[in-house]
Formats: sequence, structure tokens, C-alpha cells
Amino acid sequence: MFDSFPGGASERLDRPRYHADLGRVYSSGIGFLNKLERGQHFKERGFPSWEAFADGDWERALSLTEERREDYAEELRQASRLGVTHRRLRVVEFPITPYVQWELFALRVRVNLGDEIKVVDARRISDIERTHQVPEVVILGDVAMYEVVYDEDGNADGANRYTDRSLIRETNAGFDALYERAEGFHDFFDREIVTLAPPQVSGAQTGFRGSR
Repeated sequence: MFDSFPGGASERLDRPRYHADLGRVYSSGIGFLNKLERGQHFKERGFPSWEAFADGDWERALSLTEERREDYAEELRQASRLGVTHRRLRVVEFPITPYVQWELFALRVRVNLGDEIKVVDARRISDIERTHQVPEVVILGDVAMYEVVYDEDGNADGANRYTDRSLIRETNAGFDALYERAEGFHDFFDREIVTLAPPQVSGAQTGFRGSR
């Protein structure tokens, strides 16, 4: 699973070109978007909820997660208009990092709007990750696939764009297999997240990703 991905040919896109290309392909009749998230430490500068979390104000961070509800709802309405099915899979390591603890509260807003998000315990995919971690990718149908990349300081720095359809299909088959192993969002959230104490945040331990 994902065996061919590390050797796949790609084109490096900076952040503006990545966002423009993704938007163009997304609107071209792709049918579905699958997103696999593997990293455990990120920053979300510009998102008030994350800013409050990073400042150590957990209660305010949670109260602000609803701030983007209408933006998320509009994303789902646009997806419906375009006929694009969204699925997201979040890999979670234990012990759960402060960032992931916060992120799952933010993702809960999306799930409550109808977004299809599942969670998989990293320990359940250790057999797949014996030689390398599963990739962090956005797959748009069988047309394009993007591996988000980061600079040395952990800042989001564009993406590697893959267009080999056989590689995209293979990677998407891996996504499907992981999605089958994964757990419903609320089942995982209610068991593993709501019982956690507020996280102790160290700003130095996360890298910048961008908009949630």
C-alpha cells in the first residue's frame, strides 16, 4: 500500500500555484476529493481559534471553533453543486498531541455539518508504515494529487503535484483501504478527546499549515 508513491514523478508548485491549480481541477468535474492527514504538529495562523489555543486560552479556543461554520457550510454547498464527494481521514498518534486535540474540536464543526471525516489510530496502520509513513495528500478524482510540503521551519510551502493516473489510482486505493480501517469521527472523539484535560501548549512544537 502506497508502495509506488515515494518514487512517483511530480511537479513542484509554490503555494499560490498550488492553490490556483487545486481550485481549477476541483471545478473540472472530478467527482470526489479524498484528503489524508498524517502530520501531528501544525500551526493555523489567522484562525482565531488556533491563535487562542496557541496562547494557552483553551476555553476561548473551543468557543471560537464555530467561527468558520458558515465557511464550511458554503464549501459543502459548493461541493454539492459541483457533484464532488468529500472524504477526509485523520491519522492520530498516541499520546495525542495538543495540536491534534485542538484540531479534532475544529473538525467536529465540519462533521456536524455533514462532512465525511473518519479517524484512524496510527497503531492500527503500523503494518503499513514499516518503511515510511502514509503520505499527506489531497486526491482529486483520478486527475491530480497533491502532496503538501513544508519548509525547514515547518511552514506550508506549496505542494508536489502528481498527474500519473495509475499512481493516483493506487494511492486512492490505499486511501480507501485505510478509510475502511478507520473509526467514525464521533465514536473516536467521544472516547479519546472529550475526556482529555486542556493541553499544555508549547508554540515551538508545531509547524505552520494554513487554513483549516
